[in-house]
Order: sequence, then structure tokens, then C-alpha cells
Amino acid sequence: MARTNRDIVAAAFLLALTCVFYAATFTIRKTSFGTVGSEVWPRAILISQGVLCILYLGNALRGRYPTDHGRGGGIAGWFSTYRNALICFAIYGLFLVTLPYLGMLIGSTLFVFLVFNFLGGWGVRRMAVHGAIAAVAMGAMWAVFTFGLRVILPEGEVLRIW
Repeated sequence: MARTNRDIVAAAFLLALTCVFYAATFTIRKTSFGTVGSEVWPRAILISQGVLCILYLGNALRGRYPTDHGRGGGIAGWFSTYRNALICFAIYGLFLVTLPYLGMLIGSTLFVFLVFNFLGGWGVRRMAVHGAIAAVAMGAMWAVFTFGLRVILPEGEVLRIW
């Protein structure tokens, strides 16, 4: 049996929370419109999340995740361990702050472009590839939500001027 570490505790907590949320799907009100019940999509997402939590718990119990990163203690060691995640969250916060001004299409494209470049490197060729992926993926997603699903997404001040 593996030593109890924070990965085991986190996986068990997430699995228990997923089970609670799945049980809550039985209280979702049935609607008379639509061909698919209103509980189907939450259950599908929670089942896939439960499978991932079980995999996480299994790997944590097998000791797949090292507990010592060898980067020292204190705030500096914590920041060096989680630096990439913290910077990605900061970029996401910047995306949320600029969303009313840039809108969903431009803002999400810039967000994906910046995160890809931060994680994958800032070379000229990589920036071109990351820009193409961000523009195509976010443009397609924006088109699906806007035209296919008829969701009103924030257009922002920049596009409103045009």
C-alpha cells in the first residue's frame, strides 16, 4: 500500500464529489420539450470525470506521482513548482478582464495563442503554427456556438466599432 500523500487525498475527494454530483442529477426536473432528457449531459460529463478520478486514484495508489520535486521549500520552492500553472492562470485572468473590450472571438484567440507560446516556445516558426492553430480552432468554436447553437457570445468593443 502506498503512503498516503496529497494526490491520494485529492483523488479520493474528487471521486467523492463526483459521486455527490452524480446523485444530484436524479433531482433534475424532467422537461417536456426536447428529445434528450435534461439529466443526460450532466451524467455523461460526470461519468467521464469519475473515470478520470478513478485513474488518478489508481495512479496515486501505485505511486506514479513523485511527492518530492527537489526544488526546496517555502514560497520560492512552491512558486518554482507551480510557476507554469500560475502564469497560465494569470493569462486566463487577463483574458477575463479584457473580455468586455476584445470580445470572445479576439480574446479567446489571443488567450490560446499566448498560452501555446508560453508553454511551447516563442520561436518564429512556432508562433506562426500557434497562431494558425489558435485562429482556426477558436474561429471554428466561435462559429459553432454563434451559428450552430445560436449562443450570444460577447462581441466586445473592438468588433462593435466595425
